[in-house]
Amino acid sequence: MEKIRLVNEPKPINISHDTYKRECCYTRGVHIPHEDFLEILDHMSHDIKLYFDFHNPGKKIAPGTYLNGYAGLARSIINYYQNIKKFSVDGLNNGKDFYVKII
Repeated sequence: MEKIRLVNEPKPINISHDTYKRECCYTRGVHIPHEDFLEILDHMSHDIKLYFDFHNPGKKIAPGTYLNGYAGLARSIINYYQNIKKFSVDGLNNGKDFYVKII
């Protein structure tokens, strides 16, 4: 069974940000199992989900997909794992940019 893990990349990962019409460059990310990410989306508030759609318009939520992260998404991920899965995700919500990879 796959589980969440934080990753520091040796080389930057570029992910398209279609709203900003540019690529974002990340050196750290979080790999999240597909089933967990679907539940994270289900637990998001309306406002956080709107912002998620702003940063990732039309992106498919499927294994292998890379997404742009942001502070609200980090809080949603942390809250999900603390409150539902009963373990902590340290180091994600530290103000640094990150990507999400669905695994």
